Amino acid sequence: MLKRLLYTSLTDAIAQSPAVALLGPRQAGKTTLALEVGKSHNALYLDLESEQDRAKLAQPELYLSDHQDKLVILDEVHRAPGLFPVLRGLIDKGRRAGRRAGQYLLLGSASLDLLKQSGETLAGRIAYLELAPFNVLETHVLPADKLWERGGFPESLLAADAARSLRWRQDFIRTYLERDIPQFGPRIAAETLRRFWGMLAHHQGGLLNTAQFARNLGVDAKTAASYLDLLVDLLLVRRLRPWHANLGKRLVKSSKVYVRDSGLVHALLNISDKEALLAHPVVGQSWECFVIENLLGCAPAQVQGYFYRSGGGAEIDLLLSWPNGTLWAVEIKRSLTPKVERGFYAACTDLAPARKFVVYPGVEGYRITADIEAISLIGLARELNSPHPEKPSNHA
Repeated sequence: MLKRLLYTSLTDAIAQSPAVALLGPRQAGKTTLALEVGKSHNALYLDLESEQDRAKLAQPELYLSDHQDKLVILDEVHRAPGLFPVLRGLIDKGRRAGRRAGQYLLLGSASLDLLKQSGETLAGRIAYLELAPFNVLETHVLPADKLWERGGFPESLLAADAARSLRWRQDFIRTYLERDIPQFGPRIAAETLRRFWGMLAHHQGGLLNTAQFARNLGVDAKTAASYLDLLVDLLLVRRLRPWHANLGKRLVKSSKVYVRDSGLVHALLNISDKEALLAHPVVGQSWECFVIENLLGCAPAQVQGYFYRSGGGAEIDLLLSWPNGTLWAVEIKRSLTPKVERGFYAACTDLAPARKFVVYPGVEGYRITADIEAISLIGLARELNSPHPEKPSNHA
């Protein structure tokens, strides 16, 4: 069984907070992780997609009061929004009785709805964690190219062969469009949203141009923006924001957008296997976004990711901002003999990052210049995830 990096953070959150929300896309492994953690917490598991389990909660206060000595795991909690006020009352009752943590673990596939519902009623009583599909540190026993090709959803990554992996991802996309998204409320034609999702895959890692997407779909810009918001809220697409600093320069202000799981990108573009991927025009952007998503997934939650681009051509693919103000600059290359572009040097002159990396597909780490390190994806992921990563103060 592949161990999840979030295991320790989740157990810590349960030990410190009365309620914990574990958010992530469907099939990312939330239930498996919750049940694994639950083994050491005398847990009770309820799946709110099950009629039988929903029936147990016909009188939720009564039922849950009978299990106050347990960690109650509520899966697909968005199916029962009326539970949140009940949970608040039970948490407050537990506090008065001296129980301050470890009462409820809520699993949800939609960040916006869950945050809205729980935020209103459970403010000050709930901690939030996000579980993404597998990342490069969790799957280090497998070839990194396999993770890139198939993506990190467990069923796709661990499928017996490439054809079964692709079929699983295609089914996943269809199920999301036809069943899951309508469950969350929006009434959008599945074919329209499938086209939009496919456009994002073709545009992987490009600057957001809502007007262009709207024209291609035959809808207005507000509607296209709402489609994007939906996929971001479902944790399927990421907006990577531009870094803004008062440098007296003309900087790009649009976000970059990309489909977060590389395997879904390839399924949306009907890329069947690694050979087809290497021959496809999206290969470079697919690799870049795969690296970015993995690094953000392996970094501490307090580290923020941006990109930097000026009108003069200065550019950094990924800028990592540590809580103390330190900046790390990351350039991403597909070549085994990476060369640093002039734009990266110019951007580093602008921002003076404390450390500068070039991530490439090789294994060996070495210095390209005195202060620029060539490093593998897993090498930088390990450095980001280490308990006490070097965080020298930023010179900017």
